[in-house]
Amino acid sequence: MSLTSDPPVDKAPPPPPTVADPEDYGTLKVVPVRHPWRWAAVAATAVLLAQFVHGLAFMRLSASPLLKSVAFAYIWAFRSIPLIVQLLFWFNLAYLYKELQFGIPFGPGFFSFDTMGLVGAMSAAVLGLALHQAAYAAEIVRGGVLAVDSGQLEAAAALGIPKLRQARRIVLPQAMRSILPNAANEVISLFKGTSIVSVMAIGELFHQVQVIYGRNGRVVPLLMVATAWYILLTTALSVLQHYVERHYAKGAAR
Repeated sequence: MSLTSDPPVDKAPPPPPTVADPEDYGTLKVVPVRHPWRWAAVAATAVLLAQFVHGLAFMRLSASPLLKSVAFAYIWAFRSIPLIVQLLFWFNLAYLYKELQFGIPFGPGFFSFDTMGLVGAMSAAVLGLALHQAAYAAEIVRGGVLAVDSGQLEAAAALGIPKLRQARRIVLPQAMRSILPNAANEVISLFKGTSIVSVMAIGELFHQVQVIYGRNGRVVPLLMVATAWYILLTTALSVLQHYVERHYAKGAAR
């Protein structure tokens, strides 16, 4: 008696891998790379800068020599350095500082992180423009505060009004009449000056115009389009300035 095995069954070869039709690529959904932490860093930086600018103008009015010296040094430095240099400095921060370390000053650090991806193009633009403009804004606010008659503060102190309420109810409403025209000019100048961030390939208005006329060669028509947009947005800021000035002029002009 002999044992015979079943003949081997031929297996079908696996199907060849399918290659997507190039015509179907247009139906694919392209998802851009998201950077949530980078935008969170931009928001946190903007808040901190706003708080810093809020206190910077009053530092030069302080009786403390240290605060006055810090405010003077900051204003002197950021008004002396060209804006383009400041933007490139923040954009290339990783070349100067490979990592940032937090810990005891002049002692051991608790943790550190790499600075390569910390400051992106948008963060560098926010830092550079805000720190540069804060130096000018601080002097505008200081000039407006100094324009208020000191006798009113003496009268308020004699009535026992706290200093914080003096600044909020007496000084600032009157100082805003001197601050607003100059501050509005600085805001409009900053708005138009944002075109300088095109050197970092940020997609603002002027950069987009450059990209488009670099493709179709229609330089003058596209520059006219950009000019129209700048005029439109600047006019909107001027209208807003008018209503804000009228609000703070109540009781001062008829």
